[in-house]
Amino acid sequence: MQDEARLFNQSVAQSPRQYNEYGEGASSWQQSHVPSQPLTQGLQVSPPLSLYIHIPWCVKKCPYCDFNSHESRSPIPEKAYVAALIADLEQSIPRIWGRKVRSIFFGGGTPSLFSPESIDTILSNVRALTPLEYGAEITLEANPGTVDEAHFKGYREAGINRLSLGIQSFDSRYLAALGRIHDDKQAISAAELALKTFDTVNLDVMYALPNQSLEDALADAQRACDLGPVHLSFYHLTLEPNTPFHHSPPSLPDDDSSATMQEAIEDLLGKHGYEHYETSAFALKIGQQGQRCRHNLNYWQFGDYLGIGAGAHSKLSYHDRITRESRYKHPNRYLGKAPAGEAVEREWVIPADELGFEFMMNTLRLTEGFEIELFQQRTGLSMDALEAALDKAYGLGLIERNTEIIKPTLQGQRFLNDLLQIFLP
Repeated sequence: MQDEARLFNQSVAQSPRQYNEYGEGASSWQQSHVPSQPLTQGLQVSPPLSLYIHIPWCVKKCPYCDFNSHESRSPIPEKAYVAALIADLEQSIPRIWGRKVRSIFFGGGTPSLFSPESIDTILSNVRALTPLEYGAEITLEANPGTVDEAHFKGYREAGINRLSLGIQSFDSRYLAALGRIHDDKQAISAAELALKTFDTVNLDVMYALPNQSLEDALADAQRACDLGPVHLSFYHLTLEPNTPFHHSPPSLPDDDSSATMQEAIEDLLGKHGYEHYETSAFALKIGQQGQRCRHNLNYWQFGDYLGIGAGAHSKLSYHDRITRESRYKHPNRYLGKAPAGEAVEREWVIPADELGFEFMMNTLRLTEGFEIELFQQRTGLSMDALEAALDKAYGLGLIERNTEIIKPTLQGQRFLNDLLQIFLP
């Protein structure tokens, strides 16, 4: 599943592989702003903290992908990159000193191109340098064309306890149209192997694919349900700028057809016991907390995250300010900067008048919304600052609200972009 830190560089509505289950570039409107005044009320308690680790190489760049990923046309400098990640983490410790890390997410690119030994080395250093929470969720993204039984076993022994597998489709026709390196048989084989090896597995699937019919979209959803993972992510294929698909668009289902697919998939997954808890995320209702992705929930609840690796982003809160930082994007540049303690290319304070939008951009993706007190806890601001926008959203039927909870209506979920734009500063 995609890491939320990526949604930061995506459209605020659905997009393929949203937030790696992220760590990519800042949006243009944020890049253009300069730091402003500190928080007026301040933060009393630090938000939960997650760690995102970006591994930027792929076997092949998919034509729909606008993430910071690079085809591995020459041998990957795996050992040097691991050393750079460790140096990056070491230099970042003063920013998060004493704070527990509640989850770790290896995103990419294709992290499963790295050996289990490299993943073990990285995690050993994380444990040595940070107070990693007992039972922390540790996720690794993998692609069906890059894994085998030995790799899965090695990742589990290194400490990976959640695997996110980029299936995208179980139909070879659509996999070929998406430029994926695996076929339908490899997709099923990898999913079955992952489910045999790991207790917690997410499958990434996409819909509204080139020339896809409703029947084929539902066939993919049914196959995913039949496999029975505890978590599923269903993403609407969108044409992102600066991608081959954007420059030469394939024939995609129209908006009405795509909406019909979305509703039918949500209905099918619901009948199989999957709870639709976030725009593109579904989890089985097993146990008190269910099987929701804890790492992504921290993003969606406006928690903090430290991102290390080429192009990774961080959001870190202090008593009087909330900051973002971005690392050098190109792997070679990052490899040159990180060992010298210069991995961070840019750091900035989020202006107070933009915090409301940033908070809403994340929390309103949750179908259950958020508790009102969370806004003050995570932003240091009073909810009064958003009263006019909330009144407008309520009047348009896009949110429900009472004295405790604010959440999107079904219409608000369907028109999330429209809802979020109301909160733009």
